[in-house]
Amino acid sequence: MGYILLAVQAHVPSLHPPSCNPGQQTTTCESLHGSNLSLLLLGLYLIPIGDGAARACLPALGGEQFNKSDPVEQRQEASFFNWYTFAVSTGGFVGLVFVVWVENSKGWDIGFVVCALCVLLGMLIWIAGFPFYRNQLPTGSPITRILQVLVAAFKKRRVKLPENPSDLKQIKHDEASAIEILHRTQGFHCLDKAAVDTGKTGAWSPCSITQVEETKIILRMVPIFLSAILGYIPVPLILNFTVQQGNTMDTRLGSIRISPATLFVIPTVFQMVILVVYDRFIVPFLRRITGYVGGVTHLQRIAIGFLSTTVATGVAALVEIKRKKVAEDNGLMDATSGIPISVFWLTVQFFLLGIVDVTSFVGLLEFFYSEASMGMKSIGSSIFYCILGVSAWLGSLLIQLANRVTKHRDGTGGWLDGTNLNRGKLDRFYGLLAVLELLSLFIYVFFARRYVYRNDQKVVVDEDNKIPSERAINAI
Repeated sequence: MGYILLAVQAHVPSLHPPSCNPGQQTTTCESLHGSNLSLLLLGLYLIPIGDGAARACLPALGGEQFNKSDPVEQRQEASFFNWYTFAVSTGGFVGLVFVVWVENSKGWDIGFVVCALCVLLGMLIWIAGFPFYRNQLPTGSPITRILQVLVAAFKKRRVKLPENPSDLKQIKHDEASAIEILHRTQGFHCLDKAAVDTGKTGAWSPCSITQVEETKIILRMVPIFLSAILGYIPVPLILNFTVQQGNTMDTRLGSIRISPATLFVIPTVFQMVILVVYDRFIVPFLRRITGYVGGVTHLQRIAIGFLSTTVATGVAALVEIKRKKVAEDNGLMDATSGIPISVFWLTVQFFLLGIVDVTSFVGLLEFFYSEASMGMKSIGSSIFYCILGVSAWLGSLLIQLANRVTKHRDGTGGWLDGTNLNRGKLDRFYGLLAVLELLSLFIYVFFARRYVYRNDQKVVVDEDNKIPSERAINAI
């Protein structure tokens, strides 16, 4: 619906703002307002709402199709998240190449129609799989269950816990087949009070010990969640500024000149290639050495990504210093393009960003999904995408703070002021990002080393031979 509304607005001239030419001093450009602005915002807001709902549910739905007790399906589940990310990257690649071409050559209205048709086709393919899905029946809102535990525990904060844990409320037998039964664990004892039966009845008191443990699992993830936010702040900033760097450089590949918009394709292609190599070659090799179904643990994989981000930031700073020196040596400090340094100097940082997506992106998605209980799988995926959104917002805030702190007394001279990178201090900003990323890496490692996995990540073994099944090693 969002893309359809944008297509309609792009096609109907009466829904456009008055035309203007910013280069003419006598022309006043008017922004969109009134009902036309409302229609535009409605279309723009519907797209992230739909996209957010799909992204939260698709990984959980895909993960539910595999049985972890079967060695073949356990191996396939680990591979699924790699290929899910590959599919997301493929969609981005098609959008950057085909959809951008359609919008530039055929018009924005046709481009939005193509986007709507792509979403419709994806929905039809998804619906066609209904007869084949292993579908877990919903057990209510996971957020509601968490709030019930927090509220009930607060109300009973003065209640004494029973000495016998079996006296805490257990899950009902008729609910046992619908959700995962969890037993009491150490830590967060204040939440255990939510399962104390004080005689009051209702949805908010008392809660079952399984419901309490679901809440504990989410709370144990919070330190990883917060440190991951810090670790992901530099990623979109490096990507966007790298493309801006590339726009000022020599974008020729032999006799072919690369379009600035095409630069976004480079990290996407790197990510797709690295994902295939990682899943088909690196993971099987590491699995034979470590015994982990994914080659390494989820948290180790995430750490590799954050380390790659730190290195990518340092490399980006060095390349920026080199780019500015070439501009200065050639008297092109005021030029916004055509600096005689090849755009392929950016290849290393693009490659490292591809490693980040293959490791930390997929690792975080796998971690939150696998560690969440059966009734909390979708919220695990939602936490992952919240990390990306909050990190992007904090990145924008960091740019504003860096500019404000580094301004001169006359209000000029911020590191990232203006549109001319040659006069800015992007290299220093990259240095700030490198320090921030290194700090976040230390924080992440501190919490990751203390995290206790709920699920064993070792390859399932045959009961007879006590060795990994050959089917688990060789299956796709």
